[in-house]
Amino acid sequence: MKNKLHYFIFLLLIAYCSSLTANAQTPTVEKIDPPNWWANMTVNPVRVLIRGKNLSGANVLSPMNSGLKTYNFRHSENGHYLFFDVEIVPNTKAGKYNFKVETRNGFVNAPFEISQKMPRQNRFQGYTPDDVIYFLMPDRFADGDQSNNDPPKSKGLYDRSKGRHYHGGDLQGVIDKLPYLKSLGVTAIWTTPVYDNNDQLDTKEVYEGVPATTGYHGYGAIDMYAVDEHLGTFAKLRELIDKAHALGLKVIQDQVANHTGPYHVWANDPPTPTWWNGTVENHVSNNWQKWTAMNPRATYQTQKRNIDGWFIDILPDFNQDDPEVEKYLIQNSIWWLEMNGFDAIRMDTLPHVPRTFWQKWGGAIKREYPNVNILGELYDGDPALISYFQTGRRGHDGIDTQIDTLYDFALFYSIRNAFAQGKNIREVSQMFAKDWLYPNPSVLTTFLGVHDMPRFMNEEGATVEGLKMAQTLIMTSRGTPLLYYGDELAMRGGSDPDNRRDFPGGFPSDTRNAFTNSGRTAEEKDVWNHLALLGKLRRELEPLRNGKSIDLLDEEQQMAYARVKENQAVLTIFNNDTNAANVQFDVSMIKQFSGNATLNDRLEKVKDVKIENGKIKFSMPARTAGIFTIK
Repeated sequence: MKNKLHYFIFLLLIAYCSSLTANAQTPTVEKIDPPNWWANMTVNPVRVLIRGKNLSGANVLSPMNSGLKTYNFRHSENGHYLFFDVEIVPNTKAGKYNFKVETRNGFVNAPFEISQKMPRQNRFQGYTPDDVIYFLMPDRFADGDQSNNDPPKSKGLYDRSKGRHYHGGDLQGVIDKLPYLKSLGVTAIWTTPVYDNNDQLDTKEVYEGVPATTGYHGYGAIDMYAVDEHLGTFAKLRELIDKAHALGLKVIQDQVANHTGPYHVWANDPPTPTWWNGTVENHVSNNWQKWTAMNPRATYQTQKRNIDGWFIDILPDFNQDDPEVEKYLIQNSIWWLEMNGFDAIRMDTLPHVPRTFWQKWGGAIKREYPNVNILGELYDGDPALISYFQTGRRGHDGIDTQIDTLYDFALFYSIRNAFAQGKNIREVSQMFAKDWLYPNPSVLTTFLGVHDMPRFMNEEGATVEGLKMAQTLIMTSRGTPLLYYGDELAMRGGSDPDNRRDFPGGFPSDTRNAFTNSGRTAEEKDVWNHLALLGKLRRELEPLRNGKSIDLLDEEQQMAYARVKENQAVLTIFNNDTNAANVQFDVSMIKQFSGNATLNDRLEKVKDVKIENGKIKFSMPARTAGIFTIK
């Protein structure tokens, strides 16, 4: 009897262990990228990536009569990833579906949705020199919803006393301040990325005296298909874009195709063996030698660290030459646009990604959204390098990147030198003289600063007068002007993160509110009113946006140019000297100025100026700019 009991227990144990083994081998689904797609898109089939367990050898069956076809399966060796194509028959009905992920050990359902496409009206518009862009970091702009300051998913990352922690700004805060942006004269908004970032203190990106940081800036994604919980939800993002569009404001999305954050699950468990350039344990760090991207003499060896290198030695670097990576990144960009109705893309770290990828990626964006334009970040002061990445011609490598516009960093440096540091303004003229390098200089994005450098007012020798002259230049010269939040207040700030201070009045405990006139200091009112007037003049005077540029005066500290459009002409004159200067030059080659006329300074800084026989001669006050039209 005792032996029979032991035998029975033995059989039960075998059955139990067999059950555990079978359950352990049953496929599981943890994540699906993308979670949805649309019928009648230019990307069809869409490549789907499932992350889970026990996916080796899995087949994916689509629902009967759904209009969806699945094929071209690829499995990771460890069974954690499954790629497959989903072909969507034209006019497939929108709705929720379940794919059956099946192995010999069982199956699991994987939800997938066919969504309704966004209405095209007032979406996917692109931006042009008719626009003025306002760049903000949501976390540092305004806290509109205190309930997400320290969310359960990622507690302990909120602390306004620490520059590299979350401060509470969010998408609701941006929504609340849309009327403020409208009043300033802004027509487009660019925010830093809204991707979900790490849920814990970052002990990999550390600085002296700062043993841990957070992903408040948005550039360290752990999920490229999710909104960070500190900022809000997808519904809130859509609300922001819809309400911005209702006010006539465009919205530009910040995207990153070069890297993820160090805490992404892929970092130590990539979907393919070549997903990254290297591994966490074995990779090269980026050496920032951007010029190698345009060097016709370069070899892969000399370009490797610039293209394959990991930023600050910790950010996993995508290998865009892997076809699965290429498809994933292209689809991800299109998904964000179609889900939310963004008008343009700002793409991060342009020269650190192969140009072959940009050509394919940009072409895919243009096929689906012909009007959406792409702003590329190339942080370098060499106009030859910047122009090499602008669409409109092929480089010596035979590639047209499809990148519409770039930041005019070359002009940025000359502006800082002249108007902040008081060096010769002629350097600005010399930089404009290199416009011939660009396929289309008229669409470059001009600016005085962004989040990656000390602010204008932090430069040695910077003054409010110099700031206002610099603002006058970008608001009257070719290109699309971009304002960094706080520029309208002459905000100070040194290196990161000091250049990312909280906007005064955007947070519950703030003692004053600079979003209102009464909450601004005298200096802030002066600069804000000046910038608002510049925006008004730019809207009213067509030549300032789309006119031909004609240089009329290039002295060491004086400069003048006209913008001419059909029968209108606008003249902008600068005296960057600390003393008044006698200004004299010929304007007779401009039809509107060829005879005798009186010019009125629309900034009201200079008295009326006479044109006599096509010539101008007057005394220009020190550190002053004027915008002149015929009275």
